[in-house]
Amino acid sequence: MAHGEYLKESYPSVKNILLLDSEGKRVAVKYFSDDWPTLAAKLSFEKSLFTKTAKTNARSEAEITMFDSYIVVYKFVQDLHFFVTAGSDENELILAAVLQGFFDAVGLLLRNDVEKRTALENLDLILLCIDEIVDGGIILETDANTIAGKVATNGSDNTVTFSEQTLSQAFATAREHLARSLLN
Repeated sequence: MAHGEYLKESYPSVKNILLLDSEGKRVAVKYFSDDWPTLAAKLSFEKSLFTKTAKTNARSEAEITMFDSYIVVYKFVQDLHFFVTAGSDENELILAAVLQGFFDAVGLLLRNDVEKRTALENLDLILLCIDEIVDGGIILETDANTIAGKVATNGSDNTVTFSEQTLSQAFATAREHLARSLLN
């Protein structure tokens, strides 16, 4: 057994994280396993999963279902559908924490304007968000403030600010912007 295989078997992991629109079309997706080896297989899984879950009421809190021998936790907001898929032997509570962390971090990054248009305009932030949560399928982080903070500091334009910033952080950011505008 290779070292990477051992890690995946001993730590909580996910198979994919999906963000689909209200018609089941892709907004942001990331796969971490070879369970779906082709694009066609991935699209087929997404369509089937969307069809199975579309009529559920996963708006107020996350729902959990078994689908094609996978555990799927999901939640909907506006015209976006958030999904986290894992093997049937994973812990549902951990998966729910991953979903909630992703969902809340996206909410922070999009300033609570969580809908398809804003998500597409900020696709880079959402993909960075997924990268902060999971690496190679292994769950790294589930705290939304930590995830959003790392994305904001690693983001390409560094323009994301949060109401959670301390006053000194806000002043430091303002000083940076002022210095940059004076230098230009």
